[in-house]
Amino acid sequence: MKPAEPICHVVGILDDGWGGLADAARAALAGAGLVVGVGRTLELVRPHLGAAAATKEFHDMDGALSAAPGRIAAALDAGRGAAVLATGDPLCHGIAGYLIGKLGAARVRVLPAPSTLQIAFARFGKPWQDVAIASCHSKDAGEWQAGATPAHGLYPLMRAIALNRRVFAFMSPDNDPARLARALLLAGYGDDARLSVACRLLLPDETVRVDLAVAEAAAMVFPEPCVVLVERRGNDALPTFGLADDEYVQRAPEKGLITKQEARALSLARLRLKADAIVWDIGAATGSVGLEAARLAPLGHVWAIEKNAADAANARANAERFRATNYTLVEGKAPAGLEAWPDPDAVFIGGSGGELAELIRRVLARLRPGGRLVMNFVTLENLATATAALGASGGATWDVVQLQASRSQPILDMHRMAAQNPVWIITAKKEEA
Repeated sequence: MKPAEPICHVVGILDDGWGGLADAARAALAGAGLVVGVGRTLELVRPHLGAAAATKEFHDMDGALSAAPGRIAAALDAGRGAAVLATGDPLCHGIAGYLIGKLGAARVRVLPAPSTLQIAFARFGKPWQDVAIASCHSKDAGEWQAGATPAHGLYPLMRAIALNRRVFAFMSPDNDPARLARALLLAGYGDDARLSVACRLLLPDETVRVDLAVAEAAAMVFPEPCVVLVERRGNDALPTFGLADDEYVQRAPEKGLITKQEARALSLARLRLKADAIVWDIGAATGSVGLEAARLAPLGHVWAIEKNAADAANARANAERFRATNYTLVEGKAPAGLEAWPDPDAVFIGGSGGELAELIRRVLARLRPGGRLVMNFVTLENLATATAALGASGGATWDVVQLQASRSQPILDMHRMAAQNPVWIITAKKEEA
């Protein structure tokens, strides 16, 4: 009979170490010629392998994850078994999926331990079947700031919290629960959220805190490693789409420097945003179009620019009120700075600062294939400039809609219709690749 091919066992291990391993996991470690793990997990098992430890090769993955699949494959090809140590359930934000992708499912067998998630919820005394799971094990980007981009280590977690009422997160030394709590305060969740934190599970100094107020958690020190549950009441009063003009902070004492609801609704429809769209809002003013775009593209991000300081302040105030954690506002005059933004799926131009033709040229050059550029104009001169620039550009099809809306106004004990200024809405679609 042909001997069984050697395989790689991915062994789930918790901080209680060898004592928490099942017999199958101990046997896999005893029979492996190569044992892979981070330094902390290797030291949990090395003393228990006895004299056999001297015959094994140990590979510390700290800072060298990419080298692990090659080492494992070489060991298997040489007829030696391999064992990889992973925290908890290796298929829950663990290494097992990565190794299966590199080595193939036939060469990997997963031996899970109870996950950190399961143990944490047992400590919290809360069910977990409805939670979203997130992680922030990424490079330290400092404290969360309003307008943080997807490059920030807390960004995926903050978006998960915006989209789900219950989120369980694996934290990191740089991005700890206190920093997360401070981010939640800045994003406007101070009265809406509670944090439950479990630190150093299964160790003698295990610490569990349940239902902390955000402000309380923001000032605490949490020992590593730790996990956190964020629970929101979910009182999001504002709709995803169709906000009224008076729900936005606007320039005072005169109001009106805002894309009106009727034009805003049609412009957003014309942008045809997908959930993960990258959007540019040029000439953001109060931020009305960009902020509703951020709500319509919850898995994407909006980059906005506004040259007027007072309007930019209003846009920031609106972003804070609407908890727009996928919205970045830059104070400046386009096209300066656009080169640092990622290529967009959709672009809205509400103001051009006299650079309209050049803006159109640059936007069409950067717009992704099939992407859309939508522009609003109230003057004949800008309409003519835009259509001429689009005609000269090539590579995009375009059309114009004239929108004329009227709103009812009271007059004595009756109502009349008051006409708004007509708006020309130009939509340009870049050709598919």
